Amino acid sequence: MTEEIELSQEKAEELAIRACLGAGANGASARSLVDATLSAARFGPPALGFPHMVDYLDSFREGRINSQPAPTLSRPLPALLASNADGGIAQLGFDIAFGDFVGAARGFGVALFTQTNSYTTGELGYYVRCLAEEGLVGLAAANANAAVVSKPGGPAVFSTNPMAFGFPLGGDSLPLVIDQSSSATAYINIVAAAAEGRAIPAGWAVDEDGIGTEDPQKALAGALLPFGGRKGGNVALLVEMLSAGVSGGPWSLDVPDARSGSIRPGVGMTIVAMMPGAFADECTARAHEQVRRLQSFGVFIPGVSGMEPPGAAIKIPRATYDAMRRSAGVSDGYPLS
Repeated sequence: MTEEIELSQEKAEELAIRACLGAGANGASARSLVDATLSAARFGPPALGFPHMVDYLDSFREGRINSQPAPTLSRPLPALLASNADGGIAQLGFDIAFGDFVGAARGFGVALFTQTNSYTTGELGYYVRCLAEEGLVGLAAANANAAVVSKPGGPAVFSTNPMAFGFPLGGDSLPLVIDQSSSATAYINIVAAAAEGRAIPAGWAVDEDGIGTEDPQKALAGALLPFGGRKGGNVALLVEMLSAGVSGGPWSLDVPDARSGSIRPGVGMTIVAMMPGAFADECTARAHEQVRRLQSFGVFIPGVSGMEPPGAAIKIPRATYDAMRRSAGVSDGYPLS
């Protein structure tokens, strides 16, 4: 069983900020990345929280992320905000545009945010969760380097191409947040299985010869499969067109590996924000009641079912904790002083 370190949210935040700064990130990048990481740790898949931050720390140091970016934002149409992340993290460009994006969605009923030239997006649910907290419905799509085949035996042509959807439920309720990849599993789950030496389920991946495998090491040398066969491949293509096609970012086939080398991925992301209806409060309350009704039938509601109010502590895998401490320049041993 993986050893975990338990920190208060304040100490986890402090360590994460120091780790980012120690890896060379500027203050704005560190703040945006840590906010997204804490959100993922509290509400999203644990692997996309602090364990994924280690990928960012490595990428800051090795040049895959511009650690001193100057994102630019333009507004070519009244309800379209276009960001260039300048090779930095996707979260920073989003944060810079967020106030104007929310204002446009409220003013026009719907608004579009596109971004190019960023590192991979991290937990995509974070972006729609932010919008839901402002009472807005969100739909997000992103791509990265090609790691998914369209069919067994074919070449990798798509990234995991995730899509996220958020709907506010009002009051003190957590929003409905659907965040899932177009692949049979997220790439980080293959990485975790390889690190832990455990097999992966059949149907997740193929080896370098295009043959199905349950060995995560062979999967890392091969590619992932889309969920649901051709239908999953169609969803991956849809996300590719939304993320790279609409934003003008590079196609997955043209994106370099985000975990090795020194070339910045420069990927694209597109987010749609909209009011939940002509009478927002009534529509939100109606959605809340429908979620409760569905739950009474045993339906799992992503972002809501099984979620507990955030506790006072954050659990971080020991290996991740140690990597963050090294980046932060904090001596071994814990708790964090």
